Amino acid sequence: MKFLKFILFASLLACMSLTISSCGSSAAATEEQGKEYTSAYICPMHCEGSGSEEAGTCPVCGMDYVKNEDHTTDGHSHDGHDH
Repeated sequence: MKFLKFILFASLLACMSLTISSCGSSAAATEEQGKEYTSAYICPMHCEGSGSEEAGTCPVCGMDYVKNEDHTTDGHSHDGHDH
């Protein structure tokens, strides 16, 4: 009986570890894709389908768009240095 409890506990622990590790990697892979992250102006809440190349308001939540600091218009990144 003691051995059965040990096997059950070890299996549960292994399942929990796999669940936690798989959730973390899938969230990171899908995060920051789509125009709600890549447009010149983005919603601070990153509402799905929001984002624009012009200033305005989010059609989902109504918040004012903010300038996307990570946006690149000419194909290069400004990461690591200031202009």
